Amino acid sequence: MRGLLRLSKGIDAFTELVGNITLWLVPVVVGIGVWNVLNRYVGRAIGQTLGSNLYIEAQWYVFSIIFLMGASYALKHGEHVRVDVFYGMYSPRRKAWVDLLGTFLFLIPFCLLLIYFTLPYVQNSWQILEGSPDGSAGLPRYPLKTFILVSPVLLIIQGISEAIKNAAFLMGYSDTTGTGKEHSAMTKQLRIDKGK
Repeated sequence: MRGLLRLSKGIDAFTELVGNITLWLVPVVVGIGVWNVLNRYVGRAIGQTLGSNLYIEAQWYVFSIIFLMGASYALKHGEHVRVDVFYGMYSPRRKAWVDLLGTFLFLIPFCLLLIYFTLPYVQNSWQILEGSPDGSAGLPRYPLKTFILVSPVLLIIQGISEAIKNAAFLMGYSDTTGTGKEHSAMTKQLRIDKGK
């Protein structure tokens, strides 16, 4: 299990790196959005068209990349939306079981289906070098569509890491991070529940 926990630690580090790189795209998308608004209002004030579909598409592209690449980072940090009606009342062991089963019954199969159904779509986009419907005034679409495949692959990889940590926790390992320290949220919650 220790080898698997080391693998999980490596996956977590990679996901953290991807998330931190993606984080730097947030000011980029905000900057493009501000530029779009300024161009529209200044252009309207002087009677000129200063805006361009290129900037609108760039904003859409960067936002899409943030969303798609940030999904595995959100999974790692437990930030995906949950229906907390029952989950919040569960013990740490039951939460670990729910998360472990959810990974194998829902997350991984959904991601595999997503890859299966979008692969031809992305391949076709690359084969025809799909561009913007706005013609030369827009950005090519095929590079962006690649992220539709990258995102579920990263989710599967991070899901495996989460499954390893949950399985280790259920087997009694207190260090589910593979760091030699007990910083697992489940371990801390278990201590609170036991009154330690």
